Amino acid sequence: MVDETRKAFVTGHPIKHSRSPKIHGYWLAKHGIGGSYEAIDVAPEDFAAFVKTLQANGYSGGNVTIPHKEAAFALADTRDQAAQEIGAVNTLWFEDGILWGGNTDAHGFAANLDDHAPGWASNGPAVVLGAGGASRAVIHALKQRGVADIRIVNRTLARAMELSDRFGAGVSAHGTAATGELLADAGLLVNTTALGMHGNEGLSADPALLPDHAVVTDIVYVPLETPLLAAARTRNLKTVDGLGMLLHQAVPGFERWFGIRPQVTGELRALIEADLVPKP
Repeated sequence: MVDETRKAFVTGHPIKHSRSPKIHGYWLAKHGIGGSYEAIDVAPEDFAAFVKTLQANGYSGGNVTIPHKEAAFALADTRDQAAQEIGAVNTLWFEDGILWGGNTDAHGFAANLDDHAPGWASNGPAVVLGAGGASRAVIHALKQRGVADIRIVNRTLARAMELSDRFGAGVSAHGTAATGELLADAGLLVNTTALGMHGNEGLSADPALLPDHAVVTDIVYVPLETPLLAAARTRNLKTVDGLGMLLHQAVPGFERWFGIRPQVTGELRALIEADLVPKP
């Protein structure tokens, strides 16, 4: 029996542009659950106090986004394996009064590729552009799926080296000058940088240098087709946009808070796609 009084949230600073309330609101309605999911803007200096009062305020848990993911990691009583390895928490929930922290970004990344590029994990070496928090989640997912050769490319080589040291065997660090050589036999190219977002248009790497069997994915989803994906499409390479990662990462949290594992459907994707179109 689903508890219809349960409450969940997404918090960040700022948070008003989050699509999470629309995603979880869709699932609540779809499953006839009377619970709620709201966006709450919390400044960094107020975040610890916010987390400490979650149970008292009736929350089953919630999502955490920028800039609170590392603070949530520190505040959780215990953490799942993904959060431990990634070093950040994006999902909070209670079990027997204990606050758990998890990270569902790696799950979202892998599930999106499973949907749109089945067999991607056996496609060959992976090149990951960027060495930030999102890159950590992607590398964790790649390692979990058995990708044996993961090449991190970053403008600041030291940051890429930090990640290669963190994740160990099979993960190497490279500066941007090596990109062309690294792409020559790569089966997967992943952009985790902000290049390609509206207002930051640019090509993070040249898909023309990839072999014909390569898959190209971008975790950016505004716009849905980034310059990288557009360039890959002109090469007739398989491309996967970042929206599915957003949708799939939401699934485990909803199940934790509301007791039902929801599905990522075409109807949900269309709903969120429509919300991405700039309003006149």
